[in-house]
Amino acid sequence: MTTATTASAAPTRTIRSVLVANRGEIACRVIASLRAMGIRSIAVYSDADAHAPHVAAADVAVRLGPAPAAQSYLDIDKVVRAAAQTGADAVHPGYGFLSENQEFAGVLAAAGIVFIGPPATAIATMGDKIAAREAVTRRDVPVVPGLSRPGLTDDDLIAAAPDIGFPVLIKPSAGGGGKGMHRVENPADLPAALATARREASAAFGDDTLFLEHFVDTPRHIEVQVLADEHGTVIHLGERECSLQRRHQKVIEEAPSALLDAATRARIGEAACDAARSVGYTGAGTVEFIVSAHRPDEFFFMEMNTRLQVEHPVTEMVTGIDLVEQQIRVARGEALTIAQEDVVLSGHAVEARVYAEDPVQGFLPTGGTVRTLVWPGGAGVRVDAGIETGSVVGTDYDPMLAKIVCHGADRTEALDRLDEALAKAVLVGVGTNIEFCRYVLGRPQVRDGDLDTELLDRLVADYEPPAPTPAALVAGALGTLSLGRPDDVWSSAVAFRIGAPSPIVTRLVCDGRKYTVSALVTESDLRTVHAETTITDEDAGGEPWHGSVYLKPRDGHAVTVRCDGIGSRWVVEPTGGLAQRWVCGEEGTWIMQQAHVLESSGDADAAGDVRSPMPGTVVDVPGVDGSTVEAGDPLVVVEAMKMEHTLRAPVAGTASITVTAGEKVDASQVLAHVTAVPAGTEEDRTE
Repeated sequence: MTTATTASAAPTRTIRSVLVANRGEIACRVIASLRAMGIRSIAVYSDADAHAPHVAAADVAVRLGPAPAAQSYLDIDKVVRAAAQTGADAVHPGYGFLSENQEFAGVLAAAGIVFIGPPATAIATMGDKIAAREAVTRRDVPVVPGLSRPGLTDDDLIAAAPDIGFPVLIKPSAGGGGKGMHRVENPADLPAALATARREASAAFGDDTLFLEHFVDTPRHIEVQVLADEHGTVIHLGERECSLQRRHQKVIEEAPSALLDAATRARIGEAACDAARSVGYTGAGTVEFIVSAHRPDEFFFMEMNTRLQVEHPVTEMVTGIDLVEQQIRVARGEALTIAQEDVVLSGHAVEARVYAEDPVQGFLPTGGTVRTLVWPGGAGVRVDAGIETGSVVGTDYDPMLAKIVCHGADRTEALDRLDEALAKAVLVGVGTNIEFCRYVLGRPQVRDGDLDTELLDRLVADYEPPAPTPAALVAGALGTLSLGRPDDVWSSAVAFRIGAPSPIVTRLVCDGRKYTVSALVTESDLRTVHAETTITDEDAGGEPWHGSVYLKPRDGHAVTVRCDGIGSRWVVEPTGGLAQRWVCGEEGTWIMQQAHVLESSGDADAAGDVRSPMPGTVVDVPGVDGSTVEAGDPLVVVEAMKMEHTLRAPVAGTASITVTAGEKVDASQVLAHVTAVPAGTEEDRTE
């Protein structure tokens, strides 16, 4: 990354040492800019991150406490104490955690430590959605038609809704992330939706204040990056398109937007600058707008994020400006040396967020130890990551592991380059959304730039993971084959028998589909297996695949597979239970296990097991040990990576609960069991 600036006049504040109050990829990214500027970096870490890459990258590292964020990264006293003890001149908060906490900024100021961010007053105003709307309205920044003032009752909102116009969007004043937000099409549904929104807002933010906005038809999420110094200069660095989001969580972002023309880009940029001016903003910030896909010349203010954004790399790649460097220069008191006319958008950039989640299992969080890691490289490719081989991905923090960002001369080249980069990424040990991102990038709507904020949720409904390739099925069936010694047939698993050779027949289940792999070994030794192989898709029918197969184990969890002369390297990882995940950077990732039929009493008993779908923490146990339950009754609630998952009784019967609230659990761990009601006793049980 390059910078478009040079040092200005002498700064008013000295910053020679910066504590980075964050973790993961953003901590690593900030530390990289600090090193380039010759500034000493100080990392903080919890017990879960003692060996994390950001700790090793920093010049100094300080332990904050146990893994829970409330006892480490969110503990203001501990973070400020670490800054004081290490002689930090300033603190960079990254994003998330304490980055938009006005109390944190105030405590740092009281301690004589520079907060690399905006004034606490700006954080407070923009953190309150109602106050933010009032502030920007005074600067004539357009806002979505609605009703927003403190103390609005349900009756006030119901009375105003017809004039605002249905559909309406209920929004909480105190927070975001989709919590407490509801779209209402029918006036009759509004009272119940308001009651639900108040409960959710109170639980999530401790504040049930609501306001109402008109729901913009076919909305697109456009945000503008701004920079402001303490000398009155405010500029924008163009916009980012963030419409590809799932449940209000961004997944793929790009810069610039394919929607806006040059005139609208200038207007929305100036509106963003006015929004920043309305609160005396300084530093780097992002102003978010909602724009109708059908009326791209109309835009409305949504909110301002008073921090660096996750997606800031796409702006850096099209402008060549290091945003972290600019944050530090502004915090020093320097004047911006970039004028608005100096900002030139060059080419196009697209970013995909790599999450520890399983799209096949409803995007449930995953976890585990990173056993093999290969990031893509080359021209126009940037990876911001906070993990390395050996990293343990737990459930205490956000599931985002990394960002893969690609730049191209135009949008098509950037999309192609990102798809290629995702294909080359290999991450073994933790399930990710990489294949889903590739699926999204290949959709015609995405390629054509025909986006809206609900597109990704529609695409999810149609998403089916690709069928496993022949090489994947061969790896799943034969990849863990024990070759034995060539002079001892009893130690070999290549289906030796007296008389004619016998094929190795394996039935596999992958994404609910059954496959039969029949391999007749023609040659084998301690290192390789050659076999004539037939693969049948039992569900689809049709002609089976037949070809010559060669396998060569590489180490304890990797194997080279060559089908009809085309080779690929596969890595296997356990997923809990009998399943295994087979990963090949060039071909994809598939979870499969050997097919079997429930025949024994032990198998039938296992049908009543309630297993955790991911590693996490038990936060509630609504079920009662020894009670009679119906199928679907809630038994245990598990939280992982900011998401709660209610696990329910799979059958009717008697529940046995084996965990308590607060207990840490592993993926596939049995948390409860339901002993099914014997056939013929249902009537007696329910009387």
